[in-house]
Amino acid sequence: MRSEGIIALLSREFIELNLYTFAHEFVDTLIPLLVAALAGGVVGLERESHNRPAGLRTHVLVCVGSALLMRVSLGMYDMVLATGFGNGDPGRIAAQVVSGIGFLGAGTIMREGATIRGLTTAASLWVVSAMGLAVGAGFYMQTFVAVILVMLTLKTLSEVENRFFAHGAYRSLVVQVTDSPGKLGVVASLCGRWGYTIRNIAMRSGPLPGTIEIRFTVKPDGRSSDMAGLIGDLMSSEGVISVTEEDI
Repeated sequence: MRSEGIIALLSREFIELNLYTFAHEFVDTLIPLLVAALAGGVVGLERESHNRPAGLRTHVLVCVGSALLMRVSLGMYDMVLATGFGNGDPGRIAAQVVSGIGFLGAGTIMREGATIRGLTTAASLWVVSAMGLAVGAGFYMQTFVAVILVMLTLKTLSEVENRFFAHGAYRSLVVQVTDSPGKLGVVASLCGRWGYTIRNIAMRSGPLPGTIEIRFTVKPDGRSSDMAGLIGDLMSSEGVISVTEEDI
């Protein structure tokens, strides 16, 4: 009877120990992955607001995946140190993440005529993967600072470029118009009036029946170029449904 009580006590202690270990490992894994999802989500929201191919979900997945791989790499290294068998290198998986993200970044880069789109998004994916690795390694402060710097770069520096270097900046406009003759000529005329040269142009059926989507890239001719004036005139033109400006 006494031995049965001892066995029951040991079993209960073993179960409680396993539950404590599981809870500790769960929290230890959950926190960095949540931080990674938050860091990737902040950058992804900014890209999503510009209708980029790699938006919120892509950036979150890249950051969480990088953090998870870093956690696995560190865990394997700890196992090697504990057992004394094998050759553990926590930097090996991290290096593969950095090189592998290039394939995903390349998928966001597109060439349209004389312009290349998606370089900023590709760079943001690369930085987000680095954030994930940092979070997975436990460098939360470094990740926090990186998020701030990345958001300042994406938000503030684009305005600086547009203000001080507008003469060399390409812009992309998407105009939804009714399907009627002469609309393309009106768009080209207004671009010239407001100091913009059309570099390339593409047309396709619009989302609504009887509409056309005109997507074109323009380059300012000089500091007298006024994008707000161009968009205002386009919106007031007959048959124009919407005008959307996009970053290159």
